[in-house]
Amino acid sequence: MPQKGDGLWIHGYHAAMSTLIDHIIKLTDHRDRDLLELTLSKALIDLLPIQRIVIARVMNEEGEKRWLEVARLDAKGGGKVVDPMRVDFHALPRLDDASDRLKCLQRREIVEIAWAGEDGPRINMLPLFSDSRKDDEGVIEVHSEAPLTADELLTIQQLRRIYRNMYTLLEYSDRDALTGLLNRKSLDDAFYSAVLEELDGMTGEPTGAQPPKGVDKDRRHRVPANYWLGSAVIDNFGAVNDKHGHLIAEEVLLLVARVMNNTFRTYDRIYRFGGEHFGVLMHCPDEALVLAAFERFRANVEKFNFPQVGRVTVSCGFTSVMADDSPSTTLEKTERAIDFAQRSGRNKVCSHLGLVRRGFFGDTPKVGAVDLF
Repeated sequence: MPQKGDGLWIHGYHAAMSTLIDHIIKLTDHRDRDLLELTLSKALIDLLPIQRIVIARVMNEEGEKRWLEVARLDAKGGGKVVDPMRVDFHALPRLDDASDRLKCLQRREIVEIAWAGEDGPRINMLPLFSDSRKDDEGVIEVHSEAPLTADELLTIQQLRRIYRNMYTLLEYSDRDALTGLLNRKSLDDAFYSAVLEELDGMTGEPTGAQPPKGVDKDRRHRVPANYWLGSAVIDNFGAVNDKHGHLIAEEVLLLVARVMNNTFRTYDRIYRFGGEHFGVLMHCPDEALVLAAFERFRANVEKFNFPQVGRVTVSCGFTSVMADDSPSTTLEKTERAIDFAQRSGRNKVCSHLGLVRRGFFGDTPKVGAVDLF
């Protein structure tokens, strides 16, 4: 046991505590849930004798689940952070392809893997979330050259708990209270993080993720191609509210939100902007595929039997995120497309770019494609 006067020990203790506190501050200082996995990985690499951290999340599309490694970080440098919106879902490994991860997920407990004897390398797998979070599933993989001590495992679990708390707090602030969908504020956050730039150097801090303080978020900026924003409005929603009352109208909003969740991919960002106005931010290589996704949603709403109301329809508009767009200007384009759809009889999907190419708006089209509306 080090003595009280052992200055070297005291210096080392204070240095370790300072590093720990610094990482706790970073974990609790975020306003973007998408960066929490990277920050957690950095903290674990810096604080513990670990060679690699992998954080794998479960992605779900049309009832099929696959693994996505959202963060991978090596102690010797290098790694990656993946934007879920930009992955090819069908290229991801199935849950059964990583049986140890799946075992950790199902048992909700630590799974230790040793392949070179009792004192050899280890992989410890821990569930990322608690039992109560059925919609969020993931695993932390901790690679080390030797077994971790009880104190080291405790440190991992404590940092994981801080991560969970921050994730829950940020999610609460990002969600619409009625439907549980993302809210309007979170669209701005996604626009300036997921949509703008890849993480600088894969493992560094995001470049341009947030505009500097005092700079208007509607400033011009550079964005990668193939991001799309779409909006949907429930047709004649005011009449539904007047005829059936507020509670039934709220039930319609909840059911439309459910149809959206069942129609779009789990890594598409689905929003309720307020009232009967919904939205989707997605990454897609082709305008026709975006149209097809919104057409599926429109058709699914139309054929859904809304209790006490019967038939409900939606009008949708979508547009590509262009190099000089902001959240508000992009949203305005989708609303213009919706207005055209409603004036054309409602229960339609319109592409803003397609309408521009047809000469209905004065804008100049900036991408070439077929006319879709």
